Amino acid sequence: MKPSSRRRDRKPLSSTAARNAVLVNLLATPGLGTLMAGRLVVGVGQLILAVAGFGFVLGWFVALLRQYYGQITGDVAVTPIAWLAEIGAGLFLAAWGWSLVTSIGLVREARRNTTAAFAAMPPPHIR
Repeated sequence: MKPSSRRRDRKPLSSTAARNAVLVNLLATPGLGTLMAGRLVVGVGQLILAVAGFGFVLGWFVALLRQYYGQITGDVAVTPIAWLAEIGAGLFLAAWGWSLVTSIGLVREARRNTTAAFAAMPPPHIR
């Protein structure tokens, strides 16, 4: 087995950790919650996709403001730049969708871990 394909030993994901990761993934930054859950490669991929999308949207916004300012101060031709926003939104939505799928997997894994933990517990001793 190649060293890169080995799975690192990590502690089981609790339901609280999974909930926190899902909230950060879906409501804050796609990929950050995945990193919190210990999924390094997937989390970095999601984060790169989200940051790239944000960068395109930010580039569109700056270009749009430059055009508006150019119209106020002189004769600047307006050129269509909506493609920047569309690419950025698409990249960010792809990252969000990927993090949604990962979040569902995290919740399912936490549920399995919780069930396994309860199954391993001995029954209570009643006197």
